[in-house]
Amino acid sequence: AWFFLIDTARFKNDYGSIEMLILLIEDHHLLAETIMDYLAIEDIEVDYAARGFQGLELAKTNTYDAIVLDINLPDMDGFNVCKQLRQQYNIDTPVLMLTARDQLDDKLTGFECGADDYLVKPFANQELVARLTALMKRQRGEVTRKRSQIGNLILDSSSQQVWRANKEIILSPTGFRILRILMRESPAIVSREAMQQELWGTDMPDTDVLRSHVYNLRKVLDHPFEFAMIQTVKGVGLRLVNSEG
Repeated sequence: AWFFLIDTARFKNDYGSIEMLILLIEDHHLLAETIMDYLAIEDIEVDYAARGFQGLELAKTNTYDAIVLDINLPDMDGFNVCKQLRQQYNIDTPVLMLTARDQLDDKLTGFECGADDYLVKPFANQELVARLTALMKRQRGEVTRKRSQIGNLILDSSSQQVWRANKEIILSPTGFRILRILMRESPAIVSREAMQQELWGTDMPDTDVLRSHVYNLRKVLDHPFEFAMIQTVKGVGLRLVNSEG
């Protein structure tokens, strides 16, 4: 096994100041060294693997901002590596694929396997850094959008989890959707009609089940705490307010 690890640093250049850790999977040792030397100059931290299997092991045990993946690897091709990352291990780290062939079929196959971007050899190192930065910014933006916070209340849409004051709150699926709507619109008031329309559309329940769902949501979200974040505005609707003022 042949691995390189460059000391943790900060990435500061024309693209902005961003911490970055990438995984490079490339069997051409001279090219790999050239890439790592340039990334080191840009103060980007790199883990390196020369084979697909080694790269998978690193990707499973570490968290990366991006993966640079060569298609032509000795033990398994980059398409297979990317497919395993996505389908077998559920790793959503952005993948930038490298290839010596500027073929449309290769690009389409890469995208079908879950690649996010494609770079044809030979390439300018500056372009590699620019593409990696764009991928990482997009990924971090998506992660931020999946997690909402108001005061000490945090909702994670991707994991369907909720915490208040660092305590996990267990909600029903409908309770989770109600809270997500209230957090999205906060501090504005959400009318009962708008809430029901978003929850059930035209398939509206015959009974007033919204009242029951809101009661159960309040019971777990507000009752254990001193401050009630869900407030009823009589005759208008519901709103979520910041528990920290």
